[in-house]
Amino acid sequence: ADCFLHQEEDSEEEPKLKYERLSNGVTEILQNDAASCMTVHDKFLALGTHFGKVFLLDIQGNVTQKFEISSVKINQISLDESGEHVGICSEDGKVQVFGLYTREGFHENFDCPVKVSFFCSFIEFYRTCLLLYERNWLNRWKTSVLHEGEGTITNIQWRANLIAWANNVGVKIYDISTKQRITNVLRDNVSLRPDMYPCSLCWKDNTTLIVGWGTSIKICVVKERNPTEMRDLPSRYVEIMSAFETEFFISGLAPLADQLVTLFFVKENSDQMDEEFRARPRLDIIQPLPESCEEISSDALTVRYFQDNECRDYRLEHAEGESLFYIISPKDIVVAKERDQDDHIDWLLEKKKYEEALMAAEISFKNIKRHDVQKIGMAYINHLVEKGDYDSAARKCQKVLGKNMELWENEVYRFKTIGQLKAISQYLPRGDLRLRPAIYEMILHEFLKTDYEGFATLIREWPGELYNNMAIVQAVNDHLKRDPTNSTLLTTLAELYTYDQRYDRALEIYLRLRHKDVYQLIHKHNLFSSIEDKIVLLMDFDKEVKISHINLVVEELADRPELLHVYLHKLFKRDHHKGQKYHERQIGLYAEYDRPNLLPFLRDSTHCPLEKALEICQQRNFVEETVFLLSRMGNCRRALQMIMEELEDVDKAIEFAKEQDDAELWEDLISYSIDKPPFITGLLNNIGTHVDPILLIHRIKEGMEIPNLRDSLVKILQDYNLQVRRSCNKNSGTF
Repeated sequence: ADCFLHQEEDSEEEPKLKYERLSNGVTEILQNDAASCMTVHDKFLALGTHFGKVFLLDIQGNVTQKFEISSVKINQISLDESGEHVGICSEDGKVQVFGLYTREGFHENFDCPVKVSFFCSFIEFYRTCLLLYERNWLNRWKTSVLHEGEGTITNIQWRANLIAWANNVGVKIYDISTKQRITNVLRDNVSLRPDMYPCSLCWKDNTTLIVGWGTSIKICVVKERNPTEMRDLPSRYVEIMSAFETEFFISGLAPLADQLVTLFFVKENSDQMDEEFRARPRLDIIQPLPESCEEISSDALTVRYFQDNECRDYRLEHAEGESLFYIISPKDIVVAKERDQDDHIDWLLEKKKYEEALMAAEISFKNIKRHDVQKIGMAYINHLVEKGDYDSAARKCQKVLGKNMELWENEVYRFKTIGQLKAISQYLPRGDLRLRPAIYEMILHEFLKTDYEGFATLIREWPGELYNNMAIVQAVNDHLKRDPTNSTLLTTLAELYTYDQRYDRALEIYLRLRHKDVYQLIHKHNLFSSIEDKIVLLMDFDKEVKISHINLVVEELADRPELLHVYLHKLFKRDHHKGQKYHERQIGLYAEYDRPNLLPFLRDSTHCPLEKALEICQQRNFVEETVFLLSRMGNCRRALQMIMEELEDVDKAIEFAKEQDDAELWEDLISYSIDKPPFITGLLNNIGTHVDPILLIHRIKEGMEIPNLRDSLVKILQDYNLQVRRSCNKNSGTF
C-alpha cells in the first residue's frame, strides 16, 4: 500500500492515512475504460466510466453487477439510503432512476449533458436550470424549477431537507421543507474556468456545508432565524464559520471529525524550464480555523498517469460513518484509510523506534491484530544487540521474555556466543519460575574466570537453590589453590558453606579473615550454635569492641547463659566498662557458672549494683563475697562478725581489722576473741603494731591456757623494741 505514498525516506513525520489500490475487477475495467465518477454506499460501490457503463463493486473491487447505460461518459451516480435504487445521468442527456432489484423506475432524455442527484422519491438534475421531480398521489411525476438563468450547474449535493448546487456565480442552498432558497455563497477565484476547476461540495452534517472552489475553502452553517427578525426573509440563514485560501487547487473535500480531508490538484514549475507540469495529487488533512487552516498531514500520491490528469479528472468520495476515502482518477482508484494501531507500530518499527513500538503494543495489545508484543520485544532486543548496547538488551529480556523459559535459555546462549554472559546475569529469572541449574552454573563459572567481585555479588543475590551448591564450592576451592589468600573468594566460599549449613567451615573462614562484619554474619545465618569454642575469639576482631556488637551477641546468647557468661567474662577482662549495662546480669552468671571469679568481678566492677549482689550472695550463702559487699557498703562490724562467726578465721579477721584501721573494729575483735585461746594467740602475734597489747593482756582471764603464749609475748616485746628504735632513728635522722 505504501507504494502510493510519495514521502521523503528520512521523514520523521508519521502519515495519518494509509493507502491501497482498489484492484480485482477495477483493474480490468480501467485497462480498457476510464473512471468518470463513483458513489460510495456502506454495502457496495457504484463506478461510472467514460464509455457509459456503471459497475456495482464490493469493497475489494470485485464486480457484482454491470449496466450498459450509454455510449458516452457517465456524469453522476446517486444512491438512496437503502442502496436499492440508483440514479444515473450521462453526457448524452440520458437520466435513469431504477430499482437495482426491480428495474422499475424513471427514464428521461434531454438534449444536453445532465448531472443528477437522487434521494428517496425526489430527483433533481441540471444543465442550465435545476429541476425537481416529485411523485404525486397518482404516482405521476410532478416537475418544478428550482433555479435557472445563471449558467451551467456543475455540482449538486442533497442532505436531509437541504439542497446545495453550484453554478458560474456561486453556491445556492435550497430548503425543501419551506421551499425557500436560503442563500447565495459567491464564487471566489473568478479567473479560473469553472469547467476546468469545478466546485467541490460536501455536507459534513445536516446543517454544515463545505465549499471548495479553486484554492478557496468555506465552511457554511445553516442556522434558524429568530422569528422576530424574519419579516419577508427565509426562516433559515447561512453563517460562514471559516474561510481561507489553500496552496493548491481543490479537487475534492470530505469531513474527518472536526478536520477536513482535501484532495489537491498540484502544478509545479520545472527546474529546467519555466513552464509548469502536473505533479502528484496531494491528500491533506487540515484543521480549519476562522481565517486560515493548520496542516495536520500531507501525502503526495502516485496514482497512475497523474501526469496526464487535470483538476476536473479527480474526485474524492467518502463512506459515511467511517474514515474511508476514495481518490478517483481516470485510470486509478486509491482507497485511503485512517491508520490503526498496527499501522502505527509498523511505522515505528520501520523508523527503528523499537521502544515506542513496544510501548504502543503493550498499551493496545487487545486491539492490535497483526503484531505480537513479544515479537516486537524480540526485534527490540535484536536491535540493541546489533548496536552493541548489551546491558539494555539484557534488561529488556526481563520484560519481553517474561515466563517463556525456552526463550530465556536461547537468549542466554546467544549472550554466551557474543561473550556477554555478564550483561544478562543480573536479569535472569530467580523466583518461582527459573531456568535449568546448568544455565546459572555456566554464568557463575564465567564470572569465576574473570571477575571475582561479580561472582561474589551473584552468590549473595541468587538463591542457593538455583544451582548445584557443591559444584560451585569445588570450583571456588580450585581457584583458591592458585590464590589461597584471596579474601573475596574466601568470603564467598564462607557464604556457600553457610547456605549448605556447614557453619563450622563458614565461621572458620570468617574468623580467619577477621571479617569486619562477622557479628552481622553470625546473626544473619544464626551461627552462634556453632561457635561455642570460638566465642571468645570475637574479642580479637576489633581494636575497640563496639557496643552494637556487644548488644548483638548478648541478644543472640540470651537463651544460652553459660555461653553468654563466657563472652561477658572475656569482655570484662578486656574492658571493665564496655559491658557495664550487663554487670547486674553478670552477678547471677558468675554465681551460677564461675564463683571463683565472682569476688574479683565484684572488686573490679564500678557499675555493679551492690544491693543486688548482696542479695544474691546471701541467698547462696557466699560468705567471702558477702563480707566484701558488707564492707564495701560500710557495714564493717557486720562483715567482721561474719568472718569471726562464719569463717572462724582469726587471721582474716585481723587482716580485715587492719585494712579498716578502725578502733571500734579492734574492740569488737578483742571482745569476740577474749574467751577463745586460739584467737588470743593470733591477736597477740599481730596486734602489736595497731593496738596496745597491754589492753589485750589485761583482759585475759587468769588461768586461761593460751597456746604458744611464750612465743607471742616474745614477739610483742620484739615489735615494741622495733618501734622504739624506729622512733629514735627518725628523731636522729638515721635509720
